[in-house]
Amino acid sequence: MGIDEGNGAVAVLRSLVAGHARICFANPGTTELTLVQAMADVRELKTVLCLFEGVATGAADGFSRVSGEVALTLLHLGPGFANGIANLHNARRAHSRIVNLIGDHATWHLAADAPLTSDIRSLAATVSAEVIYTGSPDSLAADIARGLRAARGACGAIATLILPTDVMDAPAPATAPATAPATAFVSGDPGDGTPRPVPAERIADVAQRLCTPGEKVILLGGAALGEAGIRAAERLARRCGARLLMEPYPAIVTLGGGLPRIERQAYFPDDVVRQMGEATVVLAGARMPISYFGYEGWPSQLVPDARLALLSEAGEDSVAALAALADLIGGVAGDLPPWPAAPATPQGLNAAAVVEALLPRLPADAIISLEGSTLGGPWLREAHRAARHQVMTNTGGAIGQGLPCALGAALAAPGRRVVSLQSDGSAQYTVQALWTIAHERLPITVIIAANHRYAILQTELRRASADLTHPAIAGMTVLDTPATDWVALAAAYGVPALRVNAGDELGVALDSALACEGPMLIAVELP
Repeated sequence: MGIDEGNGAVAVLRSLVAGHARICFANPGTTELTLVQAMADVRELKTVLCLFEGVATGAADGFSRVSGEVALTLLHLGPGFANGIANLHNARRAHSRIVNLIGDHATWHLAADAPLTSDIRSLAATVSAEVIYTGSPDSLAADIARGLRAARGACGAIATLILPTDVMDAPAPATAPATAPATAFVSGDPGDGTPRPVPAERIADVAQRLCTPGEKVILLGGAALGEAGIRAAERLARRCGARLLMEPYPAIVTLGGGLPRIERQAYFPDDVVRQMGEATVVLAGARMPISYFGYEGWPSQLVPDARLALLSEAGEDSVAALAALADLIGGVAGDLPPWPAAPATPQGLNAAAVVEALLPRLPADAIISLEGSTLGGPWLREAHRAARHQVMTNTGGAIGQGLPCALGAALAAPGRRVVSLQSDGSAQYTVQALWTIAHERLPITVIIAANHRYAILQTELRRASADLTHPAIAGMTVLDTPATDWVALAAAYGVPALRVNAGDELGVALDSALACEGPMLIAVELP
């Protein structure tokens, strides 16, 4: 990967393209203008304009989750990076492969402490595996190779390159320093993305645990939630009588189309404790069950160490480990344990009605970007009844991920339908994504659960026996004065929209939206 003639900005982009980066989600400012000009010369790199940095970072996350590739962002100084950090928090939890390009003041101007000067390195360190300050054109090739290598590690990670304007403006060296090119990875190197094998002794230890009497749970996470991992886990579960569970917020999971039904780990600690019972819990690419928040009277770790059996962790080959474990268990395959009984479904226009209408209509190989508890839980419970599809969830709990992730997913997988199952409160955080979705004419169907409240906060408050009608509490959780007109808002951003006020309108609206070549938003007015 040599550096071509031109200035530092052209060299950066050409080097990234040579390292197989192919898309950049950008919200640039003055310190990035040389990079913007360079994009006219490096046309192999697709650039996607986002109206807010949180859209750019969330879209990069969605692109990487679906494609497995490195996505680039272009952000303006420390404040621009700070605007995007929430979705980088989610991306870090999802092990997405992202390289951030952040413009900085000229090196000679930093001492002046101009209004936009900030400690970018400290900000970026909170979500980045590598933070690289490029202080000289001579270090460009080595710095880019280092950033790509960090992002492409077996776990997937975020790397941040800080690029001062004078380095971007300066002529680039005619030849690159003697450094390993970003594309020259050796198989098994931490930078080639190959998962590490699970030690045979660990697999044997887990097999011994599974051969003892008692209930068993196989908790799947990470790569184990792809089709190959789920099939291997199903074979294992049938041989040892285990229940299959998924981690509560997977980066991406394949569901439906004849794959076995997978129970989702519950949210509240008391529900998790009941769900796990006294079972031995095998961790296959998943973290141990912990409480999402600290609740008085409940431990943070919800399954004691004595009942945990680690098979594989992030960065290890969970799929091969599950297959090897099933071979060790042997025996005759039986039926999977029954699922817990489903709660009764209320009649009328509600989340369950939305799910029931979408299930038979979801196109094969669709991608669902799921954000919010209103539609999230109901969909994941019934997703096995739909055609084969993938679901992305909010891995880090920073809201405002759903619409940007849908945007990135659609660009990662041209030709596949993307459906955003979105709560209205969280959609407000990155609603600017609608403009980019319209601008790129992406086949995204957005379904807004418009209950005009922060439902998850009300659920938590209800558990604490709070009076939701108290003016102070209602004033912090109810969003109906005024109620957002989602149809008008979508139209303002260039996305056609429909409003659904009754259950019998759902099917017609979904048929129209899923048949649309570009985007369409459906605002479902829930009681």
